[in-house]
Amino acid sequence: MGNDGKEMTHFGYQEVSEREKEQRVKGVFESVARRYDIMNDLMSVGIHRLWKNALIDWLAPRPEQNLLDVAGGTGDIAFRFLQRVGRGNATVLDLTEPMLIEGRRRAQRKQLQNQISWVVGDALALPFDRNSFDIYTISFGIRNVTRPEDALKEAYRVLINGGRLMILEFSNPNRDYINKLYDAYSYEVIPRLGQAVTQDRESYRYLVESIRQFPNQETFREMIREAGFSVAKFRNLSLGIATLYSAWKI
Repeated sequence: MGNDGKEMTHFGYQEVSEREKEQRVKGVFESVARRYDIMNDLMSVGIHRLWKNALIDWLAPRPEQNLLDVAGGTGDIAFRFLQRVGRGNATVLDLTEPMLIEGRRRAQRKQLQNQISWVVGDALALPFDRNSFDIYTISFGIRNVTRPEDALKEAYRVLINGGRLMILEFSNPNRDYINKLYDAYSYEVIPRLGQAVTQDRESYRYLVESIRQFPNQETFREMIREAGFSVAKFRNLSLGIATLYSAWKI
């Protein structure tokens, strides 16, 4: 991780050491892995599918490209990428092996298992050589990384010159009335859904709190630029409930 893990950071609204956050985030996703995809559909009323489709639309991938999807869990982005390009390769990296196990099962059902590699690994220390991938994606995962700025530097390292960075992340809506409704739904409904579906209320409380702790769109775009990327842009989705970020290694 580049230090002794004793630097302080946030886990939701709690202040914890970086090492503790990494272990607790891992525990969150190990706990919910079997029901993760069901919860995504329930929490977003299926809208997360449209957001992920929007990522692929803006990316406009081409056949034979090589994708790295970090925090890729059960494979949503990798599957969309491969179904769009037909011929290509995807590597899904995740800190949590149970999420990857669920992803492998899905890949077999979709008959895509020969085009996807599944790797347990850390976004802060990617186990790949520099200039290895055409595309780096991370969807609803970078806010869970202990040091997002270092994850962005790792993304820059493993991308080829001319490679594309695409990030999909929750953000704060840009309308006050939407914010109030969003807060009520997030704090009251989502943890209860988590309890009912996964028997884990606290993990979903953390996920809600982590959204509120993430930088706003302009701040995060500047972080992307500081990592070395060019042509950094963002697009708000659903009035800013989610945001797509795009940048290039040039």
